Amino acid sequence: MQQHHSLRIFSGSSNPKLAANIAARLGVELGKIKLTRFKSGEIYVHYEESIRNSDVFLVQSLSHPINELFVELLVMIDAAKRASARTVNIIVPYYGYARQERKSAPREPISAKMVADVLTTAGATRVLTLDLHAAAIQGFFNIPVDHLTALDLISGYLKTKNLSDIVVVSPDAGRASMAEKLASRLDSPFAIMIKKRPAHNESVITHVIGDVEGRTPVIIEDLIDTGTTIVNVVEGLKERGAKNSIVCATHGLFSGPAIVRLEHPGIDEVVVTDSIELPTDYPSRFTVLSVAPMLARAASIIIEGGSIDKLMEDAGI
Repeated sequence: MQQHHSLRIFSGSSNPKLAANIAARLGVELGKIKLTRFKSGEIYVHYEESIRNSDVFLVQSLSHPINELFVELLVMIDAAKRASARTVNIIVPYYGYARQERKSAPREPISAKMVADVLTTAGATRVLTLDLHAAAIQGFFNIPVDHLTALDLISGYLKTKNLSDIVVVSPDAGRASMAEKLASRLDSPFAIMIKKRPAHNESVITHVIGDVEGRTPVIIEDLIDTGTTIVNVVEGLKERGAKNSIVCATHGLFSGPAIVRLEHPGIDEVVVTDSIELPTDYPSRFTVLSVAPMLARAASIIIEGGSIDKLMEDAGI
């Protein structure tokens, strides 16, 4: 990919490996930035090179510890704006607080909207993100949002495995559209699990719509957090005569003992992307696909002009 002289890529603390990979694919060096903490815990940011009139891209996933990383991103945006950057584009592969996108009970916040408001007020001029928990979150922003998906990346990997007798499974009705698209790419049937949530991070499978008996389930999710829901889905499928599952998700949050939970005997493989940096000692059954090429191409289109739609069409999305 050709070098872009006005483009600068800087990484927050969340995923420097992904940021470096994006920069390399764009033919630029990862920008030099100092990120430190005062004794009081306050965040300090200093760009150690000029960014005047540059198109700045800040790479930061809002993963654990989310509140720390969120404030760090805000300070990075503010510093870039005050350093006279021409544009401040934020690449947020994983958008935290996305599961709080609506009120499900009285007196609750809509935190996903609050995050959008604060990022915009801080000075972000564009957002580039990946597989939002709810696509409608794009409408929370009053600045351009480029919403990409890793679905084609995941389906391309699955095709190389030459799987037979698979069924794509949506763990709930909310992922049905994603499951249907993946099933279409893999030319396979799909099924939907119906579940209820007695509490946060807890779920109980009540029904399965679709035939899973004797098939290999490919479970598709936007994210895996504690792993509890995935394990419940896998066990529910096994009870209905399915074979071992392949679990796929864009974002691997893996909170608490999630990685240990996913070492379940009913799971053959866990496929995620590097939207969130994973520990280097993850189990051998985990496959990590890189979203850096897609994010780099999107950043190039933003700078050079062109259509993100064309990128999506080329990927078959």
